[in-house]
Amino acid sequence: MSDVDLCSQENAAPASPVVDLSPERRQALEECQERLGYEFLNPNFLVAALTHASSAGSRVTSNERLEFLGDSVLGLVVCEHLYTTHPELLEGELTKIKSVVVSRLTCAKVAQTLELQRYLNLGKGMTQAGIPRSVLADCFESLIAAVYLDGGLERAKAFILRHLKDEIEQSADGGEGGNWKSQFQQLMQRDHGATPIYETLREAGPDHAKMFLVSALVKSRRFASAWGRNKKEAEQRAARNALCEMENKAAPYSEDDATMTE
Repeated sequence: MSDVDLCSQENAAPASPVVDLSPERRQALEECQERLGYEFLNPNFLVAALTHASSAGSRVTSNERLEFLGDSVLGLVVCEHLYTTHPELLEGELTKIKSVVVSRLTCAKVAQTLELQRYLNLGKGMTQAGIPRSVLADCFESLIAAVYLDGGLERAKAFILRHLKDEIEQSADGGEGGNWKSQFQQLMQRDHGATPIYETLREAGPDHAKMFLVSALVKSRRFASAWGRNKKEAEQRAARNALCEMENKAAPYSEDDATMTE
């Protein structure tokens, strides 16, 4: 057991039943746990994570402190996952992907998918129909902290990856700001009824720093090729070149520069 796990368990409140809750609220918490895919040993952590400052007796008893902790746990887990599963990516690329995955926009998106707005404890003046995205994002990060305190780092990691792994991989596939291959494929299938294929034209450099030149082809048309530090990156860049060509714009990546690593 890691020191982090021991720390989280030592600091956790003793497992105990939730008190002073209506039967309806207890049922809502049970439904919430089913949606989360996690059953709390100490449901008080769940109650705290779902308590917005507008309904708490004080901000200290709201989910704001949990949100602070959850943000750090989320960053750690995402960084470790990217580091171990994408050895081909450099530090700058890892940083870009991580910033997308841990952003409030992504956290709010996951929160909406889980329908967390149904379970948030809100005060007067706030309605479930009009909850700001920032509140939903904070709630998701609070839940990450709640799981961490309740079950330790490994369970928090499993919880995070269960709900964010697809977002991580989508961001990694389009690590330079968008999944260009997906966009290009959708465009070609919609307008031309064809699926692009990607051809590796050339390789350059030593084995430990090899570059790949790839071009996209649709039927008989070949689009401007692009270099990448691996085939996945080269294909993404080739797709971006193709999208730009379709819009009569200059291709952003040059096939004459095998050192281009923007």
